[in-house]
Amino acid sequence: MAGPKGSRYYDVFLRQHIELVKGEESKVLDEEGFRLLVSIKNTDSIVAAARELGISYRKAWGLLRQIEQVLGFSLVSKHRGGKDGGKTFLSPEGIELTEAYSELRSKLDSALHDHVKSFFNRINKIPVTK
Repeated sequence: MAGPKGSRYYDVFLRQHIELVKGEESKVLDEEGFRLLVSIKNTDSIVAAARELGISYRKAWGLLRQIEQVLGFSLVSKHRGGKDGGKTFLSPEGIELTEAYSELRSKLDSALHDHVKSFFNRINKIPVTK
């Protein structure tokens, strides 16, 4: 919320998006990819992760393959099923990437908080001219 109830900017919010890119245009990791990796870490399953995120298994695999292709290394290790089914685990690199990305998001959110508050305080003081 960007101001007290009834203010002009009450229902205006600031969204920030973090996207890692390689070179000029090759997307490496964005919020959707990050959520997928975290979900795989929590569920040990691409199927369960896709279900949790409300995306298709095919989309989840495509997203994961795209991230790995741009980075040039695997983020998951797969174990074929048996009677208990297969599992997909984050690789050590995948774990480190998700932890570092999470820390980056947290630090950026903390740093941005006061600046965003100051911004909305300032624009809420702009006189209304009709």
